[in-house]
Amino acid sequence: MAPKRVLTALHTVAFTAIAGATALLVSLAPAYADPTPAPGDIEAQIEQKWNALEPTIEQYNAVHGQLAANKAKSDNLQAQLQPLQLQVDIAMSKVGDIAAGVYKGGPGSTVNAVLASGSPTSLADQLTLLNMIARTQHDQISSVATVRDKFAGDKKSLDSLIAQQAKQDADLSAKKKQIEDQINQLQKLRQQAYGSSGAATGVLKPVNCPVEYIGGPAGIAAQKACSLIGKPYIWAAAGPNGYDCSGLTMVAWAAAGVRMDHLASSQRRQSKSISRAELRTGDLVFFGSDTHHEGIYVGGNWMVHAPHSGDYVRMVQLTGYYANNVSGYGRPA
Repeated sequence: MAPKRVLTALHTVAFTAIAGATALLVSLAPAYADPTPAPGDIEAQIEQKWNALEPTIEQYNAVHGQLAANKAKSDNLQAQLQPLQLQVDIAMSKVGDIAAGVYKGGPGSTVNAVLASGSPTSLADQLTLLNMIARTQHDQISSVATVRDKFAGDKKSLDSLIAQQAKQDADLSAKKKQIEDQINQLQKLRQQAYGSSGAATGVLKPVNCPVEYIGGPAGIAAQKACSLIGKPYIWAAAGPNGYDCSGLTMVAWAAAGVRMDHLASSQRRQSKSISRAELRTGDLVFFGSDTHHEGIYVGGNWMVHAPHSGDYVRMVQLTGYYANNVSGYGRPA
């Protein structure tokens, strides 16, 4: 073999060997996946997105509650209108009977009455009496009719408001799918961060609940909230199978005999504003400048709340994110 051809062959073998070794090294090198977001980062994203979603839920709670209340008022007005209309109908019937009697008597009867009595005074008295009866009947009818018309007017205005609220209720309900789709995306993020082991839910009740016992209605409310730990978060729900944030606190205080609306902002208005230093078991803790979230304080810097969809009623400490986003405290009366 010529020297040149030998060198070419050697170069080819060397190149092939180097290429093979390089391929082997590449195949043995560890494969690096995209870094998984840290759990803390995921939770921060979830909280941020949920804070954008929860006001819509609270708005739905407000409109839905008002709609239900106004429908009940309308039904009540309708129930009051029926007997009023009946009274008007009966009174009109009586007036009709009187008028029919006079009509049947006719002018001839009037003359006969004068001749029989021999005195025109009797006729005058009869006409006066008839006029008084007619005026009394008219007054009765007018009085009842005025009340009836007022109720009818109130019902008409209320029905117009109900129609408007029903549209708002339907529009907000239509957003439910959109909200749930976004929540599902949040849960996928959680699965990426935590896997499918369920670690995302954490420990729901890491310490005794309530941490600090208190007597009276506040103690009852706190104990009720503690008893609901582990129930799933359900959008706009107030039990028994699941709760949202204001549904949980409403039911907790209802157990103590205190009625509040199913709306965080309303519950804030219905509670006495207190300072952080005054906070005690049973008090409410509000979040967001628009008061779109809340929990119930159970002592020891812990609260019970319904966080968001995909999570459960749980205890959390008022530290970090929660401590930084508190917008106020309230004590239901």
